[in-house]
Amino acid sequence: MELFGRKCGDVLTDAMIYRFAACSLDTGTFELRRDGQPVAIEPQVFELLRLLIDKRHRVVTKDELIEMVWHGRIVSDAAVSSRIKAARQAVGDSGEAQRLIQTVPKIGYRFVADVELGVLPSAAAVASADTIDQPEALANNRPSIAILPFTTTSGSDLELALREAVPQDVVSALARLRWLFVIARASSFQLRDALATAANARTMLGVRYCLFGQVMQAGKMLSIAVELCDTESGGIIWADRYETRLDGLHELRERIIQSIVIALDLQIPLHEAQRTRLTHSEHLDAWSAYHRGLRYLYRFDREGNEAATRLFRKATQLDPGFARAYAGLSFVHFEDAFLRLNETRDESAYWARANADKAMELDPLDPLCNLVMGRVFWLDEDLDQSLPWLDRAIQLNPNYAQATYSRAWTESLLGFGDRSEAGADLALRLSPLDPLVYGMLGVRAFSHMVRGETALAVEWSEKAARAPGAHPLIDLIAAVGRGMQGDDEIGRAWFLSARKRNRALETHDFLKAFPFRDSALRSKITGVLDRLAG
Repeated sequence: MELFGRKCGDVLTDAMIYRFAACSLDTGTFELRRDGQPVAIEPQVFELLRLLIDKRHRVVTKDELIEMVWHGRIVSDAAVSSRIKAARQAVGDSGEAQRLIQTVPKIGYRFVADVELGVLPSAAAVASADTIDQPEALANNRPSIAILPFTTTSGSDLELALREAVPQDVVSALARLRWLFVIARASSFQLRDALATAANARTMLGVRYCLFGQVMQAGKMLSIAVELCDTESGGIIWADRYETRLDGLHELRERIIQSIVIALDLQIPLHEAQRTRLTHSEHLDAWSAYHRGLRYLYRFDREGNEAATRLFRKATQLDPGFARAYAGLSFVHFEDAFLRLNETRDESAYWARANADKAMELDPLDPLCNLVMGRVFWLDEDLDQSLPWLDRAIQLNPNYAQATYSRAWTESLLGFGDRSEAGADLALRLSPLDPLVYGMLGVRAFSHMVRGETALAVEWSEKAARAPGAHPLIDLIAAVGRGMQGDDEIGRAWFLSARKRNRALETHDFLKAFPFRDSALRSKITGVLDRLAG
């Protein structure tokens, strides 16, 4: 497929590796190494180095540098000198020593070090080979993605700097999502220009998904557009566009990285679940069974939990080392106990903890495993023990909205209303389409409830109860809010709605699920629920 009208006529030549002094410059991976270690370098400085090395048999004039590196735009002598200084620093040279890059006064520059050449087959050559080893990403049924270098429109300095800087940031951030196989930059960045297609990403890198992007500068405005594609169908799964003034570039870059990671963490599992819908259950592999289980996980009802449990168990049987499948089992057993979906709350709590322990044993660095471990302590009303695990989940993935909201929920139960409100707001900003958004709204209601701000508690609790997917306990939050305000008629309606949806719920189950630390608040809630039930 084509992205943003990309043309497909250009063909990449074979990639070269230039070795000089203690450095190597790889034009295939666009990487500079010194003493074996990668050196951070701006794309424009890379192009300048490559030009000087290519033309090392002669002096490269300033006019030629400007034409080839700046594409003929008017630039100052200071800008040229700045890039030369950066290139020297990158390769361990200086203006005083000039061991590698020599200044020829009033003319230009020459690369004077000895250079050894190596040739690597281009990506096009690899694609046309008769036999290709099965890429690890395809050999492993785990979802996989390649982040391709972005395209530009005008080729301005800023566009050229961002076309690889933003994808590199995305690769680094996605590495935190341990369930996702992320192709390394050195491989994915070989697919550029005409080779940057979803079909090539699948054939050459073996990935199920790829992310395209385009950087556009117009005057003092900058925009970046991104598309997540299914490499098998070529279809677009998700797309977004971000715009800012140039003076807000730093904030835009951070927001883009954050938004992309959150979107992929949500959109890919949803798409994986949809992919498995037509696959017969007997033919599911471990990852497919896990993602199909996710389709049922957020229903918060007995039938959904039973279906999710079967699929997560199947995933653990197919792959006994699958940490996330055990985390899924912990999640459903937590729901069983939390919502009284069966008559054995203590047994459900036991299995929630046992599966969380197993998930942590298998992968202690997975944010989801840490999240489910933190939540099982709610069932024992051990809120203080819950916090370190939730903190760890956030440290492992700072963009993890569900961990952020779970921590805010815990803080509200402990009586920290201000911190709880800030956490709920952050979670809503991080993931406004999250399947647990009603929970985030419910946390916001609790943050006002613990501070005695009854009107705001009512407002947010009813937003939560009306949100898609809200379970019966959220109706009870709205009932408590209305009862605290003295509006028993509406409060009773919310109370009856909760009981109608789950007849096993009793008034004391509210404080079992939400064990507020403050005894006065607990007594007040108990009085309200008893009054509404009477």
